[in-house]
Amino acid sequence: MRNGPQEKQKRNFIVTQPNSAAWDEHHFRLGVTAAGVALWAWNVETDRLTMDEIGYALWAIPADIEVTFEDLSAHIHPADRDRVSAAFQATRAIIGPYETDFRIVLGEEVRWISARGRGDDEGIVGQVMYGVFLDVTGRKQAEEANELLAGDDESPGEESDHGRRGSNEDNLANS
Repeated sequence: MRNGPQEKQKRNFIVTQPNSAAWDEHHFRLGVTAAGVALWAWNVETDRLTMDEIGYALWAIPADIEVTFEDLSAHIHPADRDRVSAAFQATRAIIGPYETDFRIVLGEEVRWISARGRGDDEGIVGQVMYGVFLDVTGRKQAEEANELLAGDDESPGEESDHGRRGSNEDNLANS
């Protein structure tokens, strides 16, 4: 029964399969949670950030406190902090989608985060911008391992691709 709605009994409520044109908040939340996507809203005037449960957990911040960009910056790796601050401030001037990757430090653990959203105030409501955080630690670790392996195959004096083009974490990419 592919064309009509499919229903399935689960935990005492009925889940309806959406058609391509109809996604409700419940379906959206299921997908976002499954993907580990953290939602954020940033008031560019007050600097206040609001995140969903995934976002607060990702940054290891209690969900019941008010958070500013400055509060999150305290967790950003010192080597990335100025670049990330400049990138977030620049998002208002970027036309279209943006993405920046950076490290956060939580105790002894270092995680890679990808922040994504839309610039040029596209989609801004009042003074609030919206975006997502993704934990891309596994991907970054794999990239670093590949770069190390590729570095072992180079002749002395040869430069790796990484050295020629720069790394993702050093670029604010317009994708």
